[in-house]
Parts: sequence; structure tokens; C-alpha cells
Amino acid sequence: MGILLTREAAAKYIGIDVKTFDKVFRSDQDFKRIKIGDHSERFTKNSINEFINLKEKNLKQI
Repeated sequence: MGILLTREAAAKYIGIDVKTFDKVFRSDQDFKRIKIGDHSERFTKNSINEFINLKEKNLKQI
């Protein structure tokens, strides 16, 4: 895997289905992404890990 991940590669990195990645990650405004052109996005492992940690902290506060 390269530094910039496609949504398919990002989903594989996390171990979830691409549709789940779209629903949980891509739909959330807190999830950082890199826009390439008008229609393409790429993701870093760091942004994925940060997002998971952020959501995990929020869950612990409930």
C-alpha cells in the first residue's frame, strides 16, 4: 500500500467493506481526506487512525 490510499485500500486497511467505509468514514465531516480533482479522494493511514481514536474517545465519554 502506498502513502495515499483509495477508498478500497483504506477499507482493506481497516478490515471493513467499502460500503461500510463510505457510510462510517467518508460521510463524517471529522474524517480528513485529500481531494484530487473534482471527484477523487485519497486517505492516509494516519488520518484513518486519528479518526478511529477520536471516535473511540467520544464513545468512552458516554
